[in-house]
Amino acid sequence: MGGDLIPSKGKAPSFLVWAVRDPSSGFLQRAQIVKGWIENGAAKERVFDVACSDNLALDRTSWRCPANGAGVDLTTCRPDRFRGDVELKTLWTDPSFNPKQRAFYYVRVLENPSCRWSTWDALRNGTPPNPSMQATIMERAWSSPIWYEPAA
Repeated sequence: MGGDLIPSKGKAPSFLVWAVRDPSSGFLQRAQIVKGWIENGAAKERVFDVACSDNLALDRTSWRCPANGAGVDLTTCRPDRFRGDVELKTLWTDPSFNPKQRAFYYVRVLENPSCRWSTWDALRNGTPPNPSMQATIMERAWSSPIWYEPAA
């Protein structure tokens, strides 16, 4: 689980990201790499979308995927059909790599929205969902971290 990157003469690391949908779960919306580091004594984090569903184009300036329009029918908790992907894959190289800075990376994959458990309960009971809770969630999966330690 996880691992350490060996410094490669200042060359930015590249990551192969490959996620496949669980047949018992929702369709995949996007894959992300989360990078963390310490800068001037403060913890920093940046999320990079690296693979988008539905053949949507990744904005490489903001590192964000456009919304794929997936939603949920809150009267049945049935998700939209024909949105999202079964598989997301890409090769990504860190555009902000600093060879002198410690960092960690991990992959996170988000599914299309689905009903929150409390929304399912309200539907089964014939009551309205709790207005103080969001009716939907986006399930996620993530990898173990990969650590980068600069050469001494």
